[in-house]
Amino acid sequence: MRIPDIHQRLADLGALPVHSGRVVRAWLQGKPLDAGTRRQHTEHFLPLSVRDGLPALAEELGSLVSLRSEHPGVDGSARLLVALRDGQMVESVLLPRDGLCVSTQVGCAVGCVFCMTGKSGLLRQVGSAEIVAQVALARRFRPVKKVVFMGMGEPAHNLENVLEAIDLLGTDGGIGHKNLVFSTVGDMRVFERLPQERVKPALALSLHTTRADLREQLLPKAPRIAPDELVELGERYARSIGYPIQYQWTLLKGINDSPEEMDGILRLLKGKYAVMNLIPYNSLDADEYQRPDGEHIVQMVRYLHSRGILTKVRNSAGQDVEGGCGQLRARAVELVNTRRLQRSAS
Repeated sequence: MRIPDIHQRLADLGALPVHSGRVVRAWLQGKPLDAGTRRQHTEHFLPLSVRDGLPALAEELGSLVSLRSEHPGVDGSARLLVALRDGQMVESVLLPRDGLCVSTQVGCAVGCVFCMTGKSGLLRQVGSAEIVAQVALARRFRPVKKVVFMGMGEPAHNLENVLEAIDLLGTDGGIGHKNLVFSTVGDMRVFERLPQERVKPALALSLHTTRADLREQLLPKAPRIAPDELVELGERYARSIGYPIQYQWTLLKGINDSPEEMDGILRLLKGKYAVMNLIPYNSLDADEYQRPDGEHIVQMVRYLHSRGILTKVRNSAGQDVEGGCGQLRARAVELVNTRRLQRSAS
């Protein structure tokens, strides 16, 4: 289901745009669809035909996503394993300070070598109503004032659904535009479309290295946009909307944590309207990739800071609960497959 489908269902029930807005806003807040306001009860506002049709619509919207399991982290976050109506699963993450990370695809086609989600490939797109339903679900647990599109999937590969979700969240969803963060590895369609949208989100660009050849190895199916060109595109968008670009840099020990890379960051970002987010890789002992030592990370931040690059360390939320994006889903899928094999064997 996509967001226009919801508005069409309401129109078919006899709802005018003002009625649809009330119902959709209630849904987005995690409230019953017939929730009124302190000044106006539903029976004094919504037509009878709409009120009669809301139970069926509420059942349909409630079936878009369901909570499969919740995994609280010691940092105040909580990873949510979310089941979609067809049985596929995605992850949402309740972040500290009223944030939420949502998924836009089941799997991902970019194939970043350090990402668990990419190992499964792309299974299907997540519809715009399913994206927004993750927010409605999360708001049953706690307030959500910021939504980042950094979960499973590459938002640029599901652009129409993601832009529909952003538009609704930035209007009826009551979320400030700069608190909607579109994360991408870089796609020309993003830089063409976002400036034209009514709701212009903040942008997070996955950089990970200043070397074009290394970036092709780490992000094998990302568009072939050189790091310097990507930064120029980001800078143009940042200046047009009035808030900085976030550059994402997953720290991999011995791969992109060298002094040469730090100097490359200085070359690319000096004087730019930008924030560098260093994200230590969420590694296990047996992983091919490892995170740098803590002291080395501190030294990197100090080096960039002292030379005028605003730099932050962004640990993945909930690292103690299958912290890498896609790990929680991967474990659940493995468990389901194991049970199927056991049943077939017996």
